[in-house]
Amino acid sequence: MPSLHEKLAQSLTELKNLSNGGKRRIFQSEELSRTHRERLLGAGFLKEIIKGWVLMTRLEEGSGDSTSWYSSFWEFCRTYCDERFKSDWVLSAESSIPLLAANLNIPKQVVIAAPSANNQTQALLHGTSLYLYKVRQLPVTPIETAGVRTFPAPEAICAGAPIFWQTQKNDLIAVLGSLRNVSPISKVLLEGGHAAVAGRIAGAYRLLGNARAADEIITTMTSAGHDVREDTDPFKASVPMQLPIRAAPPIMTRVRLMWAEMREKVLENFKIEPRRINDHDGYLTAIDERYTSDAYHSLSIEGYSVTEDLIEKVRTGNWDPDGSDGDRKQKDAMAAKGYWDAFQLVRASVVRVLNGEDAAEITDREHLNWYRALFQPSVQAGIIKPENLAGYRTHFVFIRNSGHTPVAWEAVPDAMEAFLDCLKEEKDPRVRAVLGHFIYTFIHPLPDGNGRTGRFLMNVMMASGGLPWTIIPVDRRDEYMKALESASVQGNIASFAAFLADCCRLEPPPPRRSRPGEVQAPAKLN
Repeated sequence: MPSLHEKLAQSLTELKNLSNGGKRRIFQSEELSRTHRERLLGAGFLKEIIKGWVLMTRLEEGSGDSTSWYSSFWEFCRTYCDERFKSDWVLSAESSIPLLAANLNIPKQVVIAAPSANNQTQALLHGTSLYLYKVRQLPVTPIETAGVRTFPAPEAICAGAPIFWQTQKNDLIAVLGSLRNVSPISKVLLEGGHAAVAGRIAGAYRLLGNARAADEIITTMTSAGHDVREDTDPFKASVPMQLPIRAAPPIMTRVRLMWAEMREKVLENFKIEPRRINDHDGYLTAIDERYTSDAYHSLSIEGYSVTEDLIEKVRTGNWDPDGSDGDRKQKDAMAAKGYWDAFQLVRASVVRVLNGEDAAEITDREHLNWYRALFQPSVQAGIIKPENLAGYRTHFVFIRNSGHTPVAWEAVPDAMEAFLDCLKEEKDPRVRAVLGHFIYTFIHPLPDGNGRTGRFLMNVMMASGGLPWTIIPVDRRDEYMKALESASVQGNIASFAAFLADCCRLEPPPPRRSRPGEVQAPAKLN
């Protein structure tokens, strides 16, 4: 008789075959036999979404972990709707626009329009839901966006409710800026006789600096006999930037909008004044003195188990991957060696900043070299594949327990181009430091090491403003991640800026966890 382990292995084999090499993570319950399904549910390899549907999970996830669900959310939407409605469904205009704007964050609710829907809410995992909206027939011919059926951009812009122009302003602006001309919009407006909508869209284009598009919409509608009254304030909020002259991918506009909208909040919450560093050697000595603490906390934030002894062993050159099996095979040692190598490159970048070179230009040239240095020891040890050193990622990534989904890998080059342009155009080093770190990790351009590289980038920008090398303590990891989440999902950068300012003010923490009640002293900034 097979043992329990052998039975579980049989069930896992069935699940592996069903998943098609990991390409599928959502299944109807009936696709697995009751025995296999119950065994896998009990062992934590499956989780029920709703009756009749299950999700493949990772064994290390806890009961409240949302990672598998968020990473599979759009797959479930597509699979569930295809099964229930066949091809006769589409996301509503309001649910389509974020996806058209390259905003992959998981919403609390998605509205699905279908003739056979029932006007009811289908509750899902982690507070998400589908609202199944009954329509007589599909309002548009859908297109595929992010794997699901959405409105085309012109139809979505014209169908979006007025309140949506306020609540999802940045997504709408990103979609408006992605259209090469307004003829498709005008066609939709004429077909529906939408004079009020035309006034709203024309007003938006004029606010965004595209008077030509605004005039064309009004002229076209007027020539067909419509009385168009232009809405001078369709967003009911200030618009912090103008659209580029040429159409741009939505992610480029979204990155520029984030930077433009967040910079003033950064300055309000990061009130340490920049200063000139006259003693370059003293500044570099202070950086060197902080290395052990920086390495310990930065690596610990990422989940590596590193000790002060291991860090010192690497720093002094006593780490021996050729002569010691333990050193060669230990993943944490590889991470520590990579951190040391990358730190030396970043320190050299700081030297160039102190000598007058522009920190943003240096970052543009060097950030991928910092990343490669982080992981070269792991490549040499055979822990990761050499192709991971190529540069920007070529796959989707998901952040554990986060409602933020990083930029689709195909859009990473565009996102990074816009980000680096913003970094170069910005003059205040505090804004460069805060938004440099935040937006870099928001994009998540690398296969791994985004947090470490983002913190390196932050400290190069800190140096350009005469601010000390800043360490984020592992003991404040939850606060750090919560602030990043708030900025990524709600657009609230204030808490992250205030958090980094607080870390900047304090003396660097020791390479250990703080004792209960221990309070860090303010840093000496002069």
